[in-house]
Amino acid sequence: MRTPLSSPLPSPRLRNPVGGHIPVAGGLARTGLPYAREMCAETVQVFVANPRGWATPAGNPRQDEEFRAACAQESLPVWVHAPYLINFGSHTEATVELSGESLRHSLRRGRAIGALGVVVHTGSATGGRPRGEALAQVHERLLPLLDELTHDDDPWLLLEPTAGQGSSLCSLVEDLGPYFDALERHPKLGVCLDTCHVFAAGHDLAETGGMKRTLDELVSVVGEGRLRLIHANDSKEGVGAHRDRHENIGSGHIGADPFAELFSHPATAGVPLTIETPGGPAGHAADVARLKLLRDGAAA
Repeated sequence: MRTPLSSPLPSPRLRNPVGGHIPVAGGLARTGLPYAREMCAETVQVFVANPRGWATPAGNPRQDEEFRAACAQESLPVWVHAPYLINFGSHTEATVELSGESLRHSLRRGRAIGALGVVVHTGSATGGRPRGEALAQVHERLLPLLDELTHDDDPWLLLEPTAGQGSSLCSLVEDLGPYFDALERHPKLGVCLDTCHVFAAGHDLAETGGMKRTLDELVSVVGEGRLRLIHANDSKEGVGAHRDRHENIGSGHIGADPFAELFSHPATAGVPLTIETPGGPAGHAADVARLKLLRDGAAA
């Protein structure tokens, strides 16, 4: 029998820390921390491996410790994004095997740097296989990795639904139900909601009340306390386009108002937001500042 969900979000200094994904080539502390400070980030997300490859680098213990200590001192929550190639629904055994090795590496490295969660895309049913068969494989191959998370400081595993391309296993909020069931609603299982993805999948966040309806449905499907991180991205494409193309906050088809609505929803209390938008340092700093203004307006 699984232990009931009992791990609340850590008490943040802000209702919703806002930050972004930071580059780490050259070192987590040496490269990542200055970038985070330049964008005035209150939370950060990093890769700990090549996002488009299977390599599992050991990392630099000195850089890890320096990064972890600085983030703790500055009250900067850290998140890891696992490589994009991971797919536990694949019909190819080599891909599934490598997916396990890659995700285990991200979880272990996440713990080493003090990450609160590791984000992984939910994958797809390849090779024309039935959805139920792919989810059974998710149960068989991913659940054991969740069961390895036995330390108090182990990160959560956060499922990120995709934009609905191809034979995606999880894109609409309702798809999270069968996925969570396949993983026995494990107590270390959570959600990273990407606003661009969910919009592209068909949830009209730009419609009046659309953000509230989507978040209400999320709580209904996965339960309270499972939403641990939000990827705050506007969309270059319209609702239901099934294309993952991020835009700067307020400059895409979602617009700024739904993000203000997001900040006032009960399900987002304590949940950090990280941007993955275009524009480089200046664009990222502008998006972080825009979200902070929307947050302040929602709190007024």
